[in-house]
Amino acid sequence: MGILFNTPFDKLVDDFKAKLAFKDDTAEGDVIAIVKEITPRQTAADYAQVVEFTADPTKKAEWWHVRLLFLNFPVVNVVFTLQAPHFTGSEIFTMGGKKVFIKALDLKSYREGREAPPEGDSPPEDGGEGPDDGGEGPGGPPRGRPTFTVVR
Repeated sequence: MGILFNTPFDKLVDDFKAKLAFKDDTAEGDVIAIVKEITPRQTAADYAQVVEFTADPTKKAEWWHVRLLFLNFPVVNVVFTLQAPHFTGSEIFTMGGKKVFIKALDLKSYREGREAPPEGDSPPEDGGEGPDDGGEGPGGPPRGRPTFTVVR
């Protein structure tokens, strides 16, 4: 199920958008963040790698079978049937009545090194080594690691 956060879904998605470097598109091989509402005050987050896209010929609109490898132990192979706005983060959608957000991480920005936080930003609250800035994302540079509580 991933990491559980004692944070409402919309707030966690906003925090991730502000602090993580995301891409505007999603391609095979990308690592995606998946955020799913569990209860109104609890949200789960996972990472998965996109293995392949296959068009769903049974649908009239553009729906895709998106095969994912969830990066857990053990690795879990799953196929979601989604439209492009669902797997590119441009639209929050529901699965089983629960909100879901999916967006590809911009791993290139993380590989290129860390930049200093914008002036006026405070250091991360988690006691880590510093900001987890990954370069410019769609909303500007990420501003540190999200604070979270692991719930077991």
